[in-house]
Amino acid sequence: MAAEVLSASGHAVTVYEAMPTVARKFLLAGKSGLNITHSEDYARFVTRFGKASDQLWTALDGFTPDDVRAWAEGLGTETFTGSSGRVFPKVMKASPLLRAWIARLEAQGVEILTRHRWTGFEADGYAFETPKGGLVVHPDAALLALGGASWPRLGSNAAWAPWLREKGVSIAPFRPANCGFDVDWSETFRERFAGEPLKSVTATSPAGTFPGEFVITRHGIEGSLVYAHSAALRDALETRKLASLIIDLAPGRSTERLAKDLARQDRKASRSNRLRKGAGLDGVKTALLRELANETDLQDASRLANIIKSLPIPLTRPRPLSEAISSAGGIEWSALDDSYMLAVNPGLFAAGEMLDWEAPTGGYLLTACLATGKAAAHSIINWLRAKS
Repeated sequence: MAAEVLSASGHAVTVYEAMPTVARKFLLAGKSGLNITHSEDYARFVTRFGKASDQLWTALDGFTPDDVRAWAEGLGTETFTGSSGRVFPKVMKASPLLRAWIARLEAQGVEILTRHRWTGFEADGYAFETPKGGLVVHPDAALLALGGASWPRLGSNAAWAPWLREKGVSIAPFRPANCGFDVDWSETFRERFAGEPLKSVTATSPAGTFPGEFVITRHGIEGSLVYAHSAALRDALETRKLASLIIDLAPGRSTERLAKDLARQDRKASRSNRLRKGAGLDGVKTALLRELANETDLQDASRLANIIKSLPIPLTRPRPLSEAISSAGGIEWSALDDSYMLAVNPGLFAAGEMLDWEAPTGGYLLTACLATGKAAAHSIINWLRAKS
């Protein structure tokens, strides 16, 4: 995005890409239908970035979700809004949009050099490892857009952090965001139900209460509903060393109705039949109750109704950073001025996930990456103009 803005303004732009091809995480995100942004009210949208919402506001104002859709459609990719409010290309793929984008960049004179891995600073230049050996470049201005620390096999491995710290740049430790969590399942439950989805539930944490679904894994739990709570749960584990995700297994029924319906069941019937007929539960939901509730709760209709409506899943730790969809942490905002330039290194700017912010899944991450890239590019243009 920065290359697009800069080249459209007449600047010569080179993109140095460490991997053999560009935009690998962009393409990975498109495997399940590229979620480019979200259609919710913009006043709500800009609050989704946690503690960094205020810092990102100006950049998002400069490239709103509506602007993202218009930009994609300008590249020949029509979009639609799904039932969840998420916005997708109609073709449900990332590759057509990426091909059109690269073609536009090349038409604007942007040079893309793949297998050029930045290896740090050398004197007053930027050193690279390339297929032809070492290279040092001395641009008039540079933008770092190196990603966070999740999905290292796609290139985002935070290898850059020590080089910036040596320059005096403050970097917050990287932590998993939009991640799953470990749970100490019994071996029987793990073997029988790993891979099973829990559908039509709601989940509660300090982040709030949201409907959705998630998946039981061999290690614990993961999925979109878990990701919506992951930042709050991760923080709770870090500060208090314990956290639980509270699940309502029957969100369409009140506790009172459940208690009455369960009390009516024939005590001679199996527990599975009583739960199926009295609460509409079966399969993995019934198994989860048995896994986590104590026998006293399961025998009493009133207590069972309460636990169905508020079943705590005790979490032990987040899944490793390398498995997370995104990462929290990165260059602290105090290390940047309002133009996305590093205070200790005039002419060097930064954008995207390498900055210290996080957001839930749903198009927020990609929109903010595009918006910060555009904002940084405009700042580079202004900085170069002021120098000339």
